[in-house]
Amino acid sequence: MVYNSFARVYSELMDDSLYAKWAEYVENQTAKDSKSLLDVACGTGDLTILLADKFNVTGTDLSEEMLKIAAEKANKANKEIPFVQSNMMDLYEFGQFDVITCFDDSICYLKDEDELAIAFNQAYQHLNQGGKYLFDAHSLYQMNEVFPGYMFNHRTEDSAFMWNSFEGEYPNSIEHELTFFNWDEKIKGYTVKTELHKERTYPTETFVAILKDIGFKNISVSADFGESSVADDSTRWFFSAEK
Repeated sequence: MVYNSFARVYSELMDDSLYAKWAEYVENQTAKDSKSLLDVACGTGDLTILLADKFNVTGTDLSEEMLKIAAEKANKANKEIPFVQSNMMDLYEFGQFDVITCFDDSICYLKDEDELAIAFNQAYQHLNQGGKYLFDAHSLYQMNEVFPGYMFNHRTEDSAFMWNSFEGEYPNSIEHELTFFNWDEKIKGYTVKTELHKERTYPTETFVAILKDIGFKNISVSADFGESSVADDSTRWFFSAEK
């Protein structure tokens, strides 16, 4: 899955206040002498740009369109940030970092535990000793209670966007059907495009077990951007692990 039509809509609709919370979480979880940071699945770069105030950052994402928007935003913010296209399971061309992040439930796009292990191992291999790996994931509550049946519509003067979520084919999984309507002046009508985004999560114990198998230590799990303990109705989990 590659964000295509969704890239611009994602950039417009995302709650900007969340990026400040992610950035604060990173700062609270990392050592003061941490300098280099790789922001995996950086999307349109809003968090990456914030993190550039404290770290020497590099952003990477699977979507070329997302990275194009990220580069535009960085240029407007007068930040020199390298943005490199890659898969979170294939970070071989990158060097070593003090911190690697992967937020906004991007880890949930991996299809199974084997892919989780590959992504975790890639992060481990590209961390300096003592470095931190920070990521978040949808909770079981979010995936099984909140998402099924979720609907969202957005309309502008010349476009419209419909989001429908329904249960996925695997336990603790969801499928988001995104439909885009864009006015085409040439045909005097709307073009329609649909993308299907599949996400999957696991019990916290599964994430922790895989992290330990890879070699991570000092693993902690929290909610509310690290401000609360995990509860039955937590919607997002935050993981911090050390190499």
